[in-house]
Order: sequence, then C-alpha cells, then structure tokens
Amino acid sequence: MEDVFRGIWVIAYRDLLRFIQERTRLISSFAMPLLFLVIFGAGFNRVIGPMATGVNFIQFIYPGIIAMTVLMNSLMSGLSVVWDREFGFLKEVLVAPLSRSGIVLGKATGSAVVSIGQGFVLFILAPILGVTLSPMIVLKLIPALIVISFCMSGLGILIASRMKSQQGFQMLVQIIIMPLIFLSGVFFPVNNVPTWLEVVSKVNPLTYGVDAIRQIFLSTGSAVAGAAATDGSYAIGVTVFSHNMTVFDDIIVVALLGVILILAATWSFSRQQ
Repeated sequence: MEDVFRGIWVIAYRDLLRFIQERTRLISSFAMPLLFLVIFGAGFNRVIGPMATGVNFIQFIYPGIIAMTVLMNSLMSGLSVVWDREFGFLKEVLVAPLSRSGIVLGKATGSAVVSIGQGFVLFILAPILGVTLSPMIVLKLIPALIVISFCMSGLGILIASRMKSQQGFQMLVQIIIMPLIFLSGVFFPVNNVPTWLEVVSKVNPLTYGVDAIRQIFLSTGSAVAGAAATDGSYAIGVTVFSHNMTVFDDIIVVALLGVILILAATWSFSRQQ
C-alpha cells in the first residue's frame, strides 16, 4: 500500500510540475473549448432559440464545454506516458520500487487536479454567459469533474501504454476525441435525435458526464428529461430504458467505466518490460 501512495505522489507531482512549466500547453488547453463556446454559442444562440424553459443555447452548451475540457486534458495525459517511453524515463519508472497501480493512479490524479483547475478558470465565464453559479454548485461539480477525469485518464493511459510514438498517439486520440465530443450531447439533446444516433450517443460514456455537469449547473434534475416541452423547447436530459438519469445515476455509470479502464491500464502496464 505504501508503494501505491508513493507512486501516486511521485507521478502526480511530476506531471503537475511539467504542466505548470509548459505555458504553451497551459494556454492551448483552453483554445478549442473557448473556440467552440464562442463560435457555436454566439453563432447559434439566437438561431436555435431556447433549449428548455429558461435555458438558452449558450447555457445549454456551457456545461458540455467544461466536460469537453476535462475530456481533452484527461485523454492527453497519456501523451506523457509515450513521451517518457521515447526518452527512456518510463523504463526507469517501471524498474523503480513503485507499484503499477500507483503509476497509473498518479497519472490520473495529476490529470484530475489539472482538470479541476481548468474548470475553475472556465467558471469565471459563467456569470458573463448568464449561467447560474454558486458555491454549492461548485462543490457539487468538483466530485463530478474528478470522476470524469479519472475515467477519461484511464482510457488515455490505456491507449498510451501500447503506443510507441507521440505522433501515433496524438493521431489516434484525435480520432477518438471528435466522436466522443459530438456524440455526448454537448451541442444537442441526445433524446431528440434519430434513433440510431440516440443509441450511439447513449453508449458514449462522456454523455453521462455531460449530463451530470449540465444537471448540476442548471439544477434541472430529471425535470427536463423525457418528452419535449409544449412551448417547442427540447428535452435536454438523458433517458435510458424510459428511466430519467439523475446526477447520481450518471456519476455511477462514469465511475464504473473508470474503474474498468484504470484496471485495464494497470494490467497493461504490468505487462511492460
């Protein structure tokens, strides 16, 4: 157990220190989410109209943008694994008296801390965009961001454990990121699309992360799930087998998948020579 905690501390501290020192990465990590928020929010807010009673398009996509930021940072955390392999540091880590689970959890922990920090930066924009934000909402969001980050970090580390080059990893992750984002309900309600697209969206684990953050931000609970409102707005919640998903349900789904991915990543690392 001591080896696990030592591994978590050493790896997480190193990754955090590297992230802080790389100012280009620090700034660029906000580029795409802010670009989507500005272009899609400003461009479609008036055209699309209200998504639900009292919820405009900017308020609808804003929680999804936060989830997108967590996703991108968490998946790219695996890049440090590939970088360490190319420069020989990973071999030194693997022969050190550190448990494989500690190494994986350390990577995921460092990613989670960075994701929460990025989330707090984005929180500053909430009042400007008309999204209600209170200390209680922030306290509820932190556990959700941690769970989503650990889940997506597990996927990124699992992929990275088998990649030999940074270029190959970045190409594969870019292929994965776009479908995960666009099929997670960030830009449209998953209950108001063609059946085939709804099924694909609900298989996507990020869908439940986006829904959890959106419910916390908008304090909608399951009130907006199900059928569309009579005023022409949309049902913006997520329904699975006629069950309206709550924040707790969403977090459980993401957490279970996260455990599976972390265990798979640990197993993959245990086979590294």
